[in-house]
Amino acid sequence: MKALQKVSKFLSDYTSIVVIAIAVITFFVPGMMAWVNNMLFVDFVANKFTNQSIIIGIIMFSMGLTLTAQDFKILAKRPFDICVGAIAQYLIMPFLALGITKALALPDAIGLGLILVGCCPGGVSSNIMSYLCGGDVAFSVGMTTVSTILSPFMTPFLVSLLASGTHISISALPMFVSIVETVILPVAIGFLLNYLFGKKKLFMELQKVMPGIAVLGLACVVGGVVSSQGSKFFESGVVIFVAVLLHNGLGYLLGYGAGKLVGMNTAKKRTISIEVGMQNAGLATNLATTTAQFASAPESAIICAVSCTWHSISGTLLAGAFALKDRLKEKKQESEA
Repeated sequence: MKALQKVSKFLSDYTSIVVIAIAVITFFVPGMMAWVNNMLFVDFVANKFTNQSIIIGIIMFSMGLTLTAQDFKILAKRPFDICVGAIAQYLIMPFLALGITKALALPDAIGLGLILVGCCPGGVSSNIMSYLCGGDVAFSVGMTTVSTILSPFMTPFLVSLLASGTHISISALPMFVSIVETVILPVAIGFLLNYLFGKKKLFMELQKVMPGIAVLGLACVVGGVVSSQGSKFFESGVVIFVAVLLHNGLGYLLGYGAGKLVGMNTAKKRTISIEVGMQNAGLATNLATTTAQFASAPESAIICAVSCTWHSISGTLLAGAFALKDRLKEKKQESEA
């Protein structure tokens, strides 16, 4: 068990490197991750349930295992912070995606993919990044939890609203069902197990392995999309990468600005910046590749996959930059003492 925990910690510490490595290898050997896209069955609203859907569920289950009743008590005591976070999450990124889509004149399917990424909840790895950079972890978990709980309603609604100008028909119901199947149920099961067995030693040991499993899951999701869409990555030119960089970077900046606007302390500003900028692009990728409504726009998965990879890299870099700033500040204070 100790060996597995060490492997898990290594994977968590080097998330971006692991994800990039899998993406690069899969780009040259697409068949390696083709199994991720194997279809298992079709649900009652015509969504395809694939191995990727199972992987997303496992990632969300791992997040559920970290949640306790105390987390929800903290949320109840901090309604203002959580309210600001939720508004920032579902206001900044969706409309920023729409603005970038218009400004860069992205093709309909590519623009739809960026809007989908913008309308998804915060990513699971954002909690790790908030911890690494000296952020407010309880606030981070709270924001991720609330945005995830709201996602079955907010994501379909916002995508339908913002993508209504495209030539692609979007219905909210298939997305709602997919999010409930792959996000809400696994999170709820994880939380319930933690509530029932959280104080047992064996369960606590198993919990320490889950971050590594989540990282491997994220790498598999990215690998699966690269396997099916990798050959098309560069067909849309550099604009697809510019769009992802702008969306993610401006998300960090505007998220930090939202925290500053309402007078949050440094830890909270860092947290809201990371939570807003880092989307659950893995969920967006799953929706783009399995939801019935996206069948007519398979290219939308490309920008979701690029976002999935880049968000992990940029989040790691930003957390490292914040942590470095703190270390330099401490050294300066020591030298002046």
